[in-house]
Amino acid sequence: MNNKFTLLFFVTILLSATVFAQQEGEKQGSLDVHFNGLGYMDNREYSAFVPRSRTYSGTRTAIDFGINLDSLNHFMIGVNGQHEFGGKPFFVNTAPVAYYHYQSQKWTFNIGEFPREGLLTQYPRALLNDTLRYERPNVEGLLTSLHTQYGYETIWIDWVSRQTLTDREQFLFGDGGTYIPNPKGPFFLSHYFLLLHDAGDASNGPQAGISDNGGAQIRVGLDFSHRTVFDSLKFDIGGMISLERTRGIDGFKIPKGFVASAFVSYHRFAFFDELYLGQGSHIDYGDSFYEKTFYNRLDIIYSPFVYKRLKGQFIISLHQSPGFTGDSQQAFRLIYDIGRKKLVKFKSDNLL
Repeated sequence: MNNKFTLLFFVTILLSATVFAQQEGEKQGSLDVHFNGLGYMDNREYSAFVPRSRTYSGTRTAIDFGINLDSLNHFMIGVNGQHEFGGKPFFVNTAPVAYYHYQSQKWTFNIGEFPREGLLTQYPRALLNDTLRYERPNVEGLLTSLHTQYGYETIWIDWVSRQTLTDREQFLFGDGGTYIPNPKGPFFLSHYFLLLHDAGDASNGPQAGISDNGGAQIRVGLDFSHRTVFDSLKFDIGGMISLERTRGIDGFKIPKGFVASAFVSYHRFAFFDELYLGQGSHIDYGDSFYEKTFYNRLDIIYSPFVYKRLKGQFIISLHQSPGFTGDSQQAFRLIYDIGRKKLVKFKSDNLL
């Protein structure tokens, strides 16, 4: 990656923190605990991608403790563990949770190892596939987000691998957001971008060259949620490109395509349909189906129980791509979150 661009990206994120330093929250501090988790059984029967035709099953549980200096500044530390049913050892994958979190009415700022859920999960599956919530639930890096009545904008960077003699330096960076010109109207404009930078390892031996891989989407749509008898009713269309190159060998390959989606929900039932038409795109962290020139996915969703801190969903997904019309996926997910529970209150001035 161009060093000047890297520096500019870091400065953009870090300068936003100067806005936070000029604001003060309540001086009442506290210590709290947060517990949440995900149980999943996801069976995928893919003829189009035999290596991905497998069953993902297990649980993810996370607990962290928060030191809240005031209403704006927070430090979180904990752990996120994944168990695959039948797997040994019990936790096949654990990830630390340790980050500084700033939260005001408009701004969010995180630095450290923090959950991606709710921050980047709105990205299209073409760019960030849906198995990341099982396999890699944390972002390791920085994120800043601005929310207003006119939408939101989020900039982030996520280290995937640190450079050693055997491991390649890899990190993702991106920008996504939605603009709503009239908060009372249905029209919106969304955009998503990410790029994976692979700089190679630190050895002097032969290796693949420095590469960049990613993609972008821009969509326009209408959101009639809570304006009709349906709980949600949303449509959008747009364009997608992918960015693929190995430096010193070729320039950027930029496959292009058309994307569209529709989402409707009523009480416990929902339907989500996604369509892609265009040149095949290979995005390392995206869904492999978008390597096809045509792809349609229909999700049929039933939520048998929904409580304040608990949600269970059955999802049947029907996949269509050239030559393969019978691919399917059956999933059940249980999401639970007790929220943050205060343990101790204190005067934060005593810590500073």
